[in-house]
Amino acid sequence: MYTLQANASFDSAHFLKGYEGKCSNIHGHRWVVEVTVGSEEIAETGQNRGMVVDFKDLKEDLNRLADELDHSLVIEKGSLKESTKKALLEEEFRIIELPFRPTAENLAEYFYDAMDEKEYQVVLVKVYETPNNCAGYSR
Repeated sequence: MYTLQANASFDSAHFLKGYEGKCSNIHGHRWVVEVTVGSEEIAETGQNRGMVVDFKDLKEDLNRLADELDHSLVIEKGSLKESTKKALLEEEFRIIELPFRPTAENLAEYFYDAMDEKEYQVVLVKVYETPNNCAGYSR
């Protein structure tokens, strides 16, 4: 199997509602997303001859997804009181609500699904919270 890997990063804050420990408080990360795509074959004709996919397209698509979360507060839907959320929005804070707890594991699945929807043959997605800690998702 041929594989290609691309990375993107974004800065955002999150918290884990219901967690007993430091991560229950708002804190930030420089998240790094590593996507591996693969194929049993490479293109034999055309502009992408000799390639699985064009790295340019892979990187652009991944960066676009990462940019959607950049410089925001990423929260699980319903994890903030409406009055708190309203006050933050009135201060023009950028809040991204997701239907899941914003853990590295869930974000790995989120990026996997998003790249899969773009018709990449995703093999593995890793999301790093720190340079030494990551979670991966594959099917």
